[in-house]
Amino acid sequence: MNPDRPLLGIMLMLGFCILAPVGDAIAKILGETVPVGQLVLVRFAVQALLLIPLVLLTGRKWRMRGRVLTLTFVRTLLHIFGIGAMVTALKYLPLADAVAIAFVMPFIMLILGKYFLKEEVGSRRLIACLVGFLGTLLVVQPSFNEVGWPALLPVVVAINFAFFMLLTRQIARETDPIGLQSVSGVMAVAVMVPVLLMFQGSDIWNLQFISIDTYNWTLLLSIGLLGTIAHLLMTWSLRYAPSATLAPMQYLEIPFATIIGFIVFGDLPNNLAAVGILITIAAGLYVVLRERATARTPAAPPNSPQPLP
Repeated sequence: MNPDRPLLGIMLMLGFCILAPVGDAIAKILGETVPVGQLVLVRFAVQALLLIPLVLLTGRKWRMRGRVLTLTFVRTLLHIFGIGAMVTALKYLPLADAVAIAFVMPFIMLILGKYFLKEEVGSRRLIACLVGFLGTLLVVQPSFNEVGWPALLPVVVAINFAFFMLLTRQIARETDPIGLQSVSGVMAVAVMVPVLLMFQGSDIWNLQFISIDTYNWTLLLSIGLLGTIAHLLMTWSLRYAPSATLAPMQYLEIPFATIIGFIVFGDLPNNLAAVGILITIAAGLYVVLRERATARTPAAPPNSPQPLP
């Protein structure tokens, strides 16, 4: 049992909030030259290659069967789709806008928790969800006017990952987090390889596996490395600090995405999108604070926002 070390936990979560949008920025760069399917395959292959030795060396639990195995496979399919949809969205949207829109996920999680898991959700948190969603619409609106339907892809990502997190919560007590990620990486490779072979040579460019230069391979491999390290940092942060302490920090991913998007692409949210981002962050933080307050009562289960995979 690890003793609470809140400062270490906060620093680890800060690392996640920086590395995650850096990975998204690289995905945005590669989106113009590398098919989405190839990017997703390499992303999960790197995850598997990094984590399988770690699982074997540390003797972590990784074998699964029955219900847990089935849910892990469905979770992996959702993860594949979610990453593919986010990479596609980044082709069209500024980095900060795409990340901010996807942060509607905690609100969707709260609603799904209420109606699917029968969790207790008070009226004030439901109102905060509505306000946060309206803030998200303010971010979507200027992007939708400019690029059309792709502006809605981060909302699809948010809905997808809300179900992803619901499944994760269903099996979290029965699996080791790193073991789960390693098995998921292997499953994703096992799914993606036949799909890409099936569509190789077809007219669907995003399902091709093409020859790329050393520079693009370096970027491609770095996405898998950054994604794996970022989620390890997030997992380890929860060992040293309570989720109620770390949950508000997850919203730092939005300003970091704004800074990285400006440095790399010269993009900044317009005035309407900026207002929407601030509303989304404020509503999300209110939900976190309400969850922290209700978590003090044993009858109220905790339900903090979760980071994007």
